[in-house]
Amino acid sequence: MSDDIRQNVNGASDIPSGARLVPHITIQAFCENAMTAQSVESAVNDRRMHKVALTTHNGGIEAAVETYKVNPTPNLIIIESNLAGNDLLSALDRLAEVCDASTRVVVIGSVNDVELYRRLIRYGVSEYMVTPVETPALVDTISDLFASEGAEPIGRTIAFIAAKGGAGSSTVAHNTAWALSQQVRRDVLIMDMDLPFGTAGLNFNQEPPHGIADAVFSNDDVDDVVIERLMSKCANHINLLTAPANLNRDYDFHDQAFEGIIEICQKNMPLVVLDLPHTWNGWVRHTLSTVDEVVIVAEPDLANLRNVKFMMDTLKSLRMSEAEPILMMNKVGVPKRPELSTSEFANTIEVDIFAEIAFEAALFGTAANNGQMIAEVNNSHKLNDAFNGLARRVSGRDSAMSNDANGLLPGILKKLKLG
Repeated sequence: MSDDIRQNVNGASDIPSGARLVPHITIQAFCENAMTAQSVESAVNDRRMHKVALTTHNGGIEAAVETYKVNPTPNLIIIESNLAGNDLLSALDRLAEVCDASTRVVVIGSVNDVELYRRLIRYGVSEYMVTPVETPALVDTISDLFASEGAEPIGRTIAFIAAKGGAGSSTVAHNTAWALSQQVRRDVLIMDMDLPFGTAGLNFNQEPPHGIADAVFSNDDVDDVVIERLMSKCANHINLLTAPANLNRDYDFHDQAFEGIIEICQKNMPLVVLDLPHTWNGWVRHTLSTVDEVVIVAEPDLANLRNVKFMMDTLKSLRMSEAEPILMMNKVGVPKRPELSTSEFANTIEVDIFAEIAFEAALFGTAANNGQMIAEVNNSHKLNDAFNGLARRVSGRDSAMSNDANGLLPGILKKLKLG
């Protein structure tokens, strides 16, 4: 890796031995008294928390409930409440009804009762702290939840792959990432993993000097500081790890070549979109087996039909305990081209089609030539509905809202992540 990429890596040397940075997460606190709010706000001054986006609000559980009825929930909610016993549990149940399943909750209360602590932990609360809360203790708690060696990755990974070359998976991936940034309002990282022919830089009108190739060819000398330097920020909440897009070297990788890089990105970004090339080898297969969501993009013709069938069967066997791949139909309605109807496509291979994207040559051509997303060219176009819907689906928010509406997740035990 070049010296200018590495030159500031030692800038993290002021972190004491054993301290681990809390990854890029969002925290919102709802406090009932000023002293607690001051302790929470002071947490951002701790060097372990410099990547954290933290905001405080007045009010306790009821204020949080009202807030999350119309806003997405953060990675961590800190709640101060003077309630106890069944009253506190009932209030937390109301909070659970508007929380994403992945959100963690820390409760700050005035009752120093070990039995209450045990009940809250059994209910799914990550931690219970008794007032007055000292800032170092609060930071230790947050660090234990998100930065401990055994903590699971924070970021959600979504991989896009085409059923056939030219199906437009990169275009769908980039526009969905844009929709994620606007709909979910969380930071999104796009990893362009098609190193010889990647288009993320072109599609976002960016020409960064470094990108994902610097990481994968660095002989494993990569950490979160290096990844952060390699990323380029191209819009609000949109970050890129671009491909070099040149043919001056071979791009043959071992099966787990990208695994460490993806894990680092997961720890630092809430949402990671993987733009995979249309190929099938060990590292693509391994990557698809480990991500949270897989989106297959296909056109309505016979070759795509065959390939989708093969890919669906293979991925279901690779991901037996994971969500099934999501199928998106793209370039539907190309003039004068014989096509399979989407219903015929779906019925033949017995798979559901999440959405179809109509062929709009002028719209997509304008966006590509300008280095823009569809929503930037025409925010009111109906095609944005497909990208927005897919963004909600892959972020996990759609399923959580649907399950809640159907009464499938009645209690906080299933709605709040165990600590």
